[in-house]
Amino acid sequence: MTEAPRSSTTRGFSRAATLMQGRIRSASESRGFAQSRLLTHWAETVGEAIARVTRPVKVSYAQGGMGATLVLLTTGARAPMLDMQKEAIRERVNACYGYNAIARIQLTQTAPIGFAEGQADFTPAPKRPAEPAPETRAVAQDLTAEVADPDLRRALQALGANILSKSNK
Repeated sequence: MTEAPRSSTTRGFSRAATLMQGRIRSASESRGFAQSRLLTHWAETVGEAIARVTRPVKVSYAQGGMGATLVLLTTGARAPMLDMQKEAIRERVNACYGYNAIARIQLTQTAPIGFAEGQADFTPAPKRPAEPAPETRAVAQDLTAEVADPDLRRALQALGANILSKSNK
């Protein structure tokens, strides 16, 4: 007996990651990144505090192949602090590669409004605080009902609602 060929269950659809994988690989390899994981998981690789103030720009390999240089972009004010942490950053990046791929780290300083890559803000937008529950607002309004000044009452209500919502958690 001959079995019928198995029909595809995807019906011609592909995962987005599969479609983008080739383009991401070619873009990252053009900048010297052998693994795009370093770019896509930068915060997990070096830590949230360092990732907030740096961005990997490129990896350049020496002619003899004796280790690569990772170029990081940062603002001028943070460069001296990062200069002292270069060895720790190098160890974390090499842990991502799985071997001693990066021999040196070079810091490039720019103003936040400088070059094209420096124009992007390094820090993500702050998360908006959650609004207090209506019950919490009602309690804060009851507590501030006797305050005569309306501006002061509104400020105290907002403060009270925030404090009460924090203590409820």
